[in-house]
Amino acid sequence: MKIKIIILFVFTTTFLNAQNDTIKLKEVIVSANRISLPISEDSKTISFISNAMIKSSPATNLSDLLQSVAGIDIRRRGTDGMQSDLYIRGGNFDQTLVLIDGVKMDDAQTGHHTMNAILSLDNIESIEIIKGPAARVYGQNAFAGAINIVTKKINDDSLSFKLGYGSFENKKVSIGIQEKFTDDASILAHIERQESDGYRVNSDFKNTSAFIKSQLKNYTLISSFNDRKFGAENFYTSNPNFKEYEETQNSLVALSSSYFESDLLIKPRVYWRRNQDIFLLKRDEPSFYRNLHISNKIGFETNIVYTSKLGKTGFGIDLAKVYLSSNNLGDRNRVMFNSFLEQRFDNLEKFDVTLGIAISSFSDFKTQFLPGLDLGYDINDNLKIFGNIGYTYRVPTYTDLYYSDPGNEGNSQLQPESAISEEIGIKYFAASFNFTMSLFNRNSSNLIDWTRNNTAEKWKAQNFSAVETKGFETSVNYIFKLANFNQRLDVSYNFIDDKIKDQNVVFTRYSLNSLKHQFTTSLNTQFLKILNQTISYRYVERTKGNSYNLIDAKVKAEINKLVFSLNANNILNANYIEVGLVPMPKGNVMFGIAYKVY
Repeated sequence: MKIKIIILFVFTTTFLNAQNDTIKLKEVIVSANRISLPISEDSKTISFISNAMIKSSPATNLSDLLQSVAGIDIRRRGTDGMQSDLYIRGGNFDQTLVLIDGVKMDDAQTGHHTMNAILSLDNIESIEIIKGPAARVYGQNAFAGAINIVTKKINDDSLSFKLGYGSFENKKVSIGIQEKFTDDASILAHIERQESDGYRVNSDFKNTSAFIKSQLKNYTLISSFNDRKFGAENFYTSNPNFKEYEETQNSLVALSSSYFESDLLIKPRVYWRRNQDIFLLKRDEPSFYRNLHISNKIGFETNIVYTSKLGKTGFGIDLAKVYLSSNNLGDRNRVMFNSFLEQRFDNLEKFDVTLGIAISSFSDFKTQFLPGLDLGYDINDNLKIFGNIGYTYRVPTYTDLYYSDPGNEGNSQLQPESAISEEIGIKYFAASFNFTMSLFNRNSSNLIDWTRNNTAEKWKAQNFSAVETKGFETSVNYIFKLANFNQRLDVSYNFIDDKIKDQNVVFTRYSLNSLKHQFTTSLNTQFLKILNQTISYRYVERTKGNSYNLIDAKVKAEINKLVFSLNANNILNANYIEVGLVPMPKGNVMFGIAYKVY
C-alpha cells in the first residue's frame, strides 16, 4: 500500500502541474566505453549520473548515490558508505569493476576493497555505469558490469569550505580549491575529514580523504588517498563479544595523456594503486587475532581509436603486476595482461554493428578469449533497439584461494568462473524525456562462493555450481518546466531471478541474495530561486524474502555565496539489513553549510 500511495503521489504531482515548456537535454558522451559515443547512439545499457543529479541527490556519499540506479545493489555495513559491497545485476562484489577516470580499481586480495577508493561527491563530475556483456572489454572483474567515475572538470578559480553536523555526532569538514592558470594548466585540490560516534555499539568511524588533479597541456595527473578507521561490529562474525575493528588505506596515482592526429586518438596511462587493510577480531585485544594485508598494483595501458570509412576501430592493452604481502594469505604476485579489439560499423544506414574480442591473461591462470557482439537499429531519430552477447571471466581473488581462520578456509584448487551474457533492449531519447528498457540473461559456470552443508562446517571457497540469472530493467527520466524552473523526475525498476543448476551445497554466503525487486523514484523540484528540494523513494525485495521501503529527502538553499542544506535519510524509520547481521540506521539527518570564498 505504501508503494502505491507514493507512486501515485509522485506521478500525479508531476503530470498535473507540468507545463508544456520543456528543456532540451544535453547530449552525453560516454567515456566508459573504449570507443566514446553519445549515449543515445550506443547499443548498450548505460546509466548516467550527471553533476546536477549528484548535487540534488539526498545522498552524501557515492555508496548511497548509486543505490538509486536500476540494477545496482550497494550492500552497506553502516552509515556514509562504510564497508560497502558493489553488486550489479545479481553479480557479487568480486564480479564488478570500479574505474576512476578509466583507471581500474580492482583489488587482487578481495572485492570487499573495491569501494575503498571512492571519492567525495565534491570531486565527481559524472558517473557512467555499463551493465551486462558490453563490459567485457575491461576484462577481469567486469563480470557483471563496470562503473566509471569521471572526476571534476576544472573550469574556473574557486575556494570553498564545507561544514556538516548530523545524527550520531556525525561531523564533517572539507576544503576545496581549484585554479585555472591558463587554458593548458590547472589544478584542483580537496581534503575532507569526517567522524562519528556511530549509530550502535562499535560503529564509530574516522575518515580522512584527499584528492588532487592537475592538468598541463595534454597531460593529466590524478592522485587520491583515503584513510578509514571504523568499528566493525559483526561485520564478519556473529559473536557479540569480539568487538571487531578495521582500518583501510587506499591510494591512487595515475598519469595519463592524449594525442589526437587526424582520425587517430591515442590515450596512454601509467598508474599505481595501493590498498592496506588491518582487521582485529577483538578491538581491545589486538594480539588475539590480527590480519594485515597490503596490495600494490602497478600498470601501464594505452587505448587507441581510429576513425575510417568503415566506422570506429578500438584497440587497447593493459599490462599490470600485482604484489600482495599478508600475514594470512602469504606473499603473492601475479602479472596481468588484458587487451581488446573492437570494430564498430555505423555506416550501415540505420544499423550499427560492433564486433569485439577481449583477451585476459594471468601468470597463474590460463589465457581466456572473450568474444562479443553489439547490435543496434535506429527506428527513427529518437528510438533505438539494441542487443548484446558476450563472454565474461573472473579469476579467484587471493582471499578465495588462500584465506584461513577458525571459521573459513580458502581453496587453492579453485578455477576461474565464466559466463555468457545476453541482452536485448530499447531506448528512447527526446528533448526532455528518456526511456530505456532491457531484458538480460547470464549463464554462469564454475561460480565461486563460500559454501557449507551445515552450521558445524567451516565456510569453504569452491566452484559450487552453475547459475542462470534472468532479469528485466527499465528507467525513465523526465525534465520539464514549472514556475519557470526546471523540474526532474527519475523512475526505475529492476527484477532479477536467480536459478541454481545442479546445486550441490546447502548454504552459500554471497552469490544468491540478489535484488528480486527494486523500485526507485526521485523528484527534484524548484519553485523559488534560492530553494531546491528532492524526495526519493526506494523499495527493495531480496531473493531470501526480506523487503523494505526507504524515503530520503534533501532541501538546499543558496543565498549569495552561502549554501545551506538538510539531508534526511530513512524518514520512515525502516528496520532493514543489507548484508550479514548488520542492521542499518533508522532515521537520521545531516545539516550542512558551504561557503564559496570566490
